[in-house]
Amino acid sequence: MTKRQSGKEQSLPAVKDEDEASQFVDSNQVATGTKPREFWPHHTDFVLSCVGYAVGFGSIWRFPYLCYKNGGGAFLIPYIICMVVCGVPLFYMELAIAQFSGASPLALWEIFPLLKGVGWGMIVISGLVCIYYNIILTWVIYYLARSFAARVPWSTCSNWWNTCNCTETEALYFGNFTDANATDGREFAWPGNTRCNLTGPIAVNLSQTASDEFWRYNALQQSSGITDLGGIHWGLFFSLAFAWLIIFACVFKGVKSVGKVVYFTATSPYVFLFILLVRNAMLPGSWRGVKFYIKPVWSKLANLDIWHEAALQVFFSLGPAWGGLITMASFNKFKNNCYRDSIIVPAINCLTSIFGGFVIFSVIGFMAQQTNKEVEDVVAKGPGLVFVVYPEAIAQMPLAPLWAVLFFLMLITIGVDSQFGMFETMTSSFIDEFPNQLRKYKTPFVAAMCLLEFLLGLPLVTRGGIYLFTIFDWFIGTFALCIIALLEIIAIFYIYGIRRFLNDIESMLGHRPGYFWVAMWCCVTPLALVLILVSIAVNFTNPVLENYKFPPGSLVFGWLLGSISVAVIPIVAAYRIYKVGKGSFLERVRFLMKPTPNWGPQQSCVSTGPEVVKMLPA
Repeated sequence: MTKRQSGKEQSLPAVKDEDEASQFVDSNQVATGTKPREFWPHHTDFVLSCVGYAVGFGSIWRFPYLCYKNGGGAFLIPYIICMVVCGVPLFYMELAIAQFSGASPLALWEIFPLLKGVGWGMIVISGLVCIYYNIILTWVIYYLARSFAARVPWSTCSNWWNTCNCTETEALYFGNFTDANATDGREFAWPGNTRCNLTGPIAVNLSQTASDEFWRYNALQQSSGITDLGGIHWGLFFSLAFAWLIIFACVFKGVKSVGKVVYFTATSPYVFLFILLVRNAMLPGSWRGVKFYIKPVWSKLANLDIWHEAALQVFFSLGPAWGGLITMASFNKFKNNCYRDSIIVPAINCLTSIFGGFVIFSVIGFMAQQTNKEVEDVVAKGPGLVFVVYPEAIAQMPLAPLWAVLFFLMLITIGVDSQFGMFETMTSSFIDEFPNQLRKYKTPFVAAMCLLEFLLGLPLVTRGGIYLFTIFDWFIGTFALCIIALLEIIAIFYIYGIRRFLNDIESMLGHRPGYFWVAMWCCVTPLALVLILVSIAVNFTNPVLENYKFPPGSLVFGWLLGSISVAVIPIVAAYRIYKVGKGSFLERVRFLMKPTPNWGPQQSCVSTGPEVVKMLPA
């Protein structure tokens, strides 16, 4: 018996318990000797994995910055609205369809073979993001290693990497010096015994802090531009190798090993965040940052940019269309309550982002007090917030190395968690696509994938790596993710059919989703995705890294990176049309728009006997 016959729906009768459901295995697995697909050992493992996947570096540095930029507390209104109308419906859709089929992003497209390239697009995005996302983890590991010292190295100006423009936060001479007090031949001594010998009247701008110079000239050893990659930064090389060893150690046994690790990696960040928040609250001026963070500027709501950025933040933080949610949900047992999970995980993600903002802005307020600046003059965007502003604040605290270790340990757990879903998307998809060749060699295959990703990441740990990182971050996963999500909605709700999908959910949960979800899936969410795509196209600008202007060749490279995941969709569609072999072009297309005989409920709920599967009229 095939899993789905004649394109009609199937509904499964109630299974007494999950143990009874799990006794059924795929007859192909028995014949070929391959191992059956795994399940999460416990439901909590899945929830924590989804939380860890959704709560990433963006929750620590991007969300607080967006709040600062878009009216403080006022930003929460469009953020929550976009979460409800766009993020949660996509989240629920992917969890439900993956849990029903027990299929990873490639096998899932038996539902609509013509768009199997969407699954390949998800793998491409996950693979590319894994490369540069692990670079952030590499920087964190490097900082963590340098934190084990009597005094954190980014707190002084007496190091080999410092320039004559370096100044410590507590320096008396923090500001601009003009030729009024810079005389010919005069020598200035600054904290840390760093000396500048002025040979003529010039304007001297002492704006580079010790933490800024540590980031530029030690951690990155930043070159002049993307055309000057320079050599390998060996400190980052070994940090990158260590990062991939961590990932391998956590995922080499699949969901069984991930399910154990997430109990630490998904929960410990909250312990670290709470400790840091309590410590930050005791710092002078912390209230200034918090007040700035939560004070709403209601006039900002009239600006379309705030809605555009709120939608993108929801889209990127929850992770639909990346393939990670589909991969993790495919390991769920058939009767798992995916509806409940679709509410819990986005809610936790939203609250974590808000909570992380308090931690970050409390320390920004402290920095503003220390440097006698306004809060908005201290805020930095992206990596600068984590690797310059926060370390600079830590350097001013008593027991600075202790707080540095706690902060970077927290970032490691956050980064590792997010990598699980993306990396497992690649490995599980290939293993499900080629089970006879790969399933019994899973550990060597995972090791080979880790090695490949490590090698592809080496250009990003050169001295010009920060420029490549910016290109990766700027172009990968913007318009491509929206296109993939839109194609998912079209395939599932308009081609496969909303009624079939509701029947599939009913077979798992015992009830059908209400009219709210139907309205979201069929109307509101696709419209929101179209608006996001238009907004991206209208507001798109070339990548920015301080004042550096990227050459045209690097922009072409960026567009190629960003287009691969979309270009693979028509390429795979054309290949599958060609492989059908019979009939006219339109007949082949129509054939590939129907679910294949392999589409249906996951194998844990399919017996070889006819009594389990019950056909419903279309």
